[in-house]
Amino acid sequence: MNSDILIKVENLSKKFCKNLKGAILYGAKDITKNILGMQVDSSYLRNNEFWSVKDVSFEVRRGECLGLIGPNGAGKSTMLKILNGLYPPDKGRVTMFGRIGALIELGAGFHPILTGRENIYIYGAIRGMSKKEIDRRFDEIVEFAELEDFIDMPVKYYSSGMFVRLGFAVIAQMKPDVFLIDEVLAVGDVGFRARCYNYVAEVNTDAAVVFVSHAMPQIARICDRVIVMDHGEKKFDGDVPGGIDSYRSLFEMEKSTVTGTGEAKIHFISLSGKEIDGLFKIEYGREFNIDFNVTVDKKYPEFNVSVTFISQDLQLIAQAHSLFSKSKLQLQNTNNPMDISIKIPQLMLNPGKYGININIYEKNNKLILCWYFCIKHIKVIADFIGSAPIQWNAKWEIQ
Repeated sequence: MNSDILIKVENLSKKFCKNLKGAILYGAKDITKNILGMQVDSSYLRNNEFWSVKDVSFEVRRGECLGLIGPNGAGKSTMLKILNGLYPPDKGRVTMFGRIGALIELGAGFHPILTGRENIYIYGAIRGMSKKEIDRRFDEIVEFAELEDFIDMPVKYYSSGMFVRLGFAVIAQMKPDVFLIDEVLAVGDVGFRARCYNYVAEVNTDAAVVFVSHAMPQIARICDRVIVMDHGEKKFDGDVPGGIDSYRSLFEMEKSTVTGTGEAKIHFISLSGKEIDGLFKIEYGREFNIDFNVTVDKKYPEFNVSVTFISQDLQLIAQAHSLFSKSKLQLQNTNNPMDISIKIPQLMLNPGKYGININIYEKNNKLILCWYFCIKHIKVIADFIGSAPIQWNAKWEIQ
């Protein structure tokens, strides 16, 4: 890997005003001072101002893909816009080397009434490509964007996915030294996103990439370093597993709630693993047991149980369902409190925090008698972070 530093950020800070009137007033005062040759002191906050980015420093080298992650409002997009020259910093300095390609805001740089063909030339010119260079690569741009049938249509009729495809296709042909990518890739379809990630991996061998995303599997897939931001400050700078764990620690798991018809009730529940402050810690790949005691209304002689695991961003990750088991078991109601035990031979969830939900249905699997949402919280521990929710503990052979 070439050790050239392509991005150098030194003690960077950027502030904004919380209301438009204040922003206009402060802007007019600052412009007036500049015209009069007076120095503007940006080191402190005025009334209703806040630091979107505060005293952040880092470097990105050629061949390095930096994941910039954090909660909403952490300052990630502001940082990316400063790197791209859209915002001037209030304090600190940014030094960039080489050609910069940025895919930050949906539709940014496109003129809505012009066609895709015309916008390719405008978009490329804004990013430093000559007309001859665009002419030479035009067919490749259109092919990458998969917009052959729509290239002469005004882009105001394009979908969000078409916007992203066109913008990414132009940047891909730039062969940038620095590539800045925000959340916009989330609107592309699966096939296009796969090609984008393949391209990022290809260009990253000779470029510096900064990638902003809330999708941790994507971060784990393409990044080799992570910076975690929160309220404008840098909270972590290091390896990807440590960064993702630091990011997740900023969020509290959802609180437990109970819904449903109320015709079933869980009296107590126990899990295998060591409980610390209400969080059960389980090593990846170990046996995991869930035991609980339940009463079901006697008018339901048969019932089903579903146990689901959700991630911290409330995505459904895995399920164990009595009716969907190998034996297609439908549980029999004893009309008394019943002990139910669920044994998972190997817990193969990607390391991280999860909530456990327990649903009890009538036999047709439609009416929810009770739904215990996040009845317990667990943390799967391992020395890796995979890019998929489930990490199979497969057997490997080489012949």
